[in-house]
This record gives sequence, C-alpha cells and structure tokens, in this order.
Amino acid sequence: MISHIVKLFRALNENAKPSEIAHAFSLGLILGFMPKSNLLWYVLFVLFLFVRINKGGYFIMMILGALVAPLLDTLFDRVGYFVLTLKPLESFFATLLDIPFVGFTKFNNTIVMGSFVCGIICYVPLFFLMKLFIKYWRTVLAQAIRQSKVGKAINALPVISKIAEKAAELV
Repeated sequence: MISHIVKLFRALNENAKPSEIAHAFSLGLILGFMPKSNLLWYVLFVLFLFVRINKGGYFIMMILGALVAPLLDTLFDRVGYFVLTLKPLESFFATLLDIPFVGFTKFNNTIVMGSFVCGIICYVPLFFLMKLFIKYWRTVLAQAIRQSKVGKAINALPVISKIAEKAAELV
C-alpha cells in the first residue's frame, strides 16, 4: 500500500501526464464501486491494468471507492433496476444471458449493473476534477505544504524518512 501512495505522490510531483493520473482515478472508481464477486469485475480489473495509467492512483481510488460503495448500495440498486427494466434493452439482456459464461459477470444483478453505470457516469466529471486538482497541486498546493511548519515537521520525523527509503526500494 505504501508503494502505491509513493507512486502516486511521485507522479503528482513529477512530469507525469495529468491525464494518466486522472484516468487512473476514474477507472479505479468504477472498480471500487462494483462488487468484487463477479467475473465482470475481474475482466475489467485485468483490462485496466493494460491501460497506460498511474497504477498507484488506480489502486488507491479503487480502495476509496470500495469504502464508499456500501453507503451507495440503495442508489446502485435503484439505478440498476432502472437500467435492467428498460424496455428497449430487455431483449438485449435476455440474449446476453443465453451466451455461455456471460452469466458469470452477474450483469443482471441490480447492484452490479447500478454500480457499473454510476461509475461510468462519474468517470467524466471525476476525470476533469482530477486534472484541475493536479494542476492546482503542481502550481500551488505542493509548494505550500513543503513550506508550511507542519510539512517541515513531518519531513523531519525519522519514521517518515525510513518509510520513504523503504518505499523507494519497493518502487
């Protein structure tokens, strides 16, 4: 976990493309929202690992999304029910269920479908918010934190320097 945090902060402060970090957060949110007990989650997880994104941000956002997801289950259930009962899509979903192994994705579960749809809906706004945050971080916030008394005190702690050394070895 520490290595992912270090990778994220390194990318925020280095010359990494902001879009790679923003995509990582957005994709991590999609998977964080979804229940982990279905084939769709695993297929998307592996697929997203092959995309050029910041893996630290991807895993951190996946964890944060998974922490928030239980609070949003009723919303996911309602959205999933709405999508699964749309008349124009009913025959499409019925056809998908007839295809071998597609049933293992559990797309016909209201919470799986709702969390997937909500994650996709949140993708674009989160992408642009993260790009704005990264620009703000690089121009204003990082320097302000380094110059603050709290930032200097944290950097002076021996535990922090040891964690940074260990994290550098992991990366």
